[in-house]
Amino acid sequence: MLLIRDAVPADIPALLAIYAPYVRDTAVTFEYEVPGEAEFAERLRRVQERFPWLVLERDGEALGYASLSPFHPRAAYQWDAETSIYLRPGCGGQGLGTLLLGALEDIALGMGLLSLYACIAVPEADDAHLTGASAAFHRRRGYRLLGTFPRCGYKFGTWYHMVWMEKALAPRPAEPAPPVPYPLWKEKNTGSGRIPPFPVETIPCQAASSEAP
Repeated sequence: MLLIRDAVPADIPALLAIYAPYVRDTAVTFEYEVPGEAEFAERLRRVQERFPWLVLERDGEALGYASLSPFHPRAAYQWDAETSIYLRPGCGGQGLGTLLLGALEDIALGMGLLSLYACIAVPEADDAHLTGASAAFHRRRGYRLLGTFPRCGYKFGTWYHMVWMEKALAPRPAEPAPPVPYPLWKEKNTGSGRIPPFPVETIPCQAASSEAP
């Protein structure tokens, strides 16, 4: 059975094992060096002060994770957040990314967020380190292209583009209420069935796929 739940510090080795191949072998992230467990744990702590960091697991084994983070630290941007999603190699193209991103979007809407943004690396042409699959995945999930930063990231001897994509979750009211931090939102919704952990449809991981998450 698949389960989506909140990440906990004990997940750090498993989550880092998912993330590390993206750093070492791809330009999906522009990070050059795999962070250590202490640094990754600090990232988790900072995110969970205000936002969700979700893990998708099967029978206790982490298959992927997704999180929200501030789009910008200034108060005027508090109704917006940036998404991040990573799947274990071999688990792409099977709907797992859709499950994780859908859970993030539902939580974000409940918190009172109005727009989600994705910062995505895009190649001029697909190569061994990067394809256009992530941008295509987000388009299918209702994200629209806002702009392109051409050839702004350099990795593996190649210049890559970066694009920003947006999904509007709700109309922007004239006088919006402040968003509710995730820990408080969870507390208010305990027992409602709207908060993790919750089971999702079983989808087996198969051989590595070149398709989007």
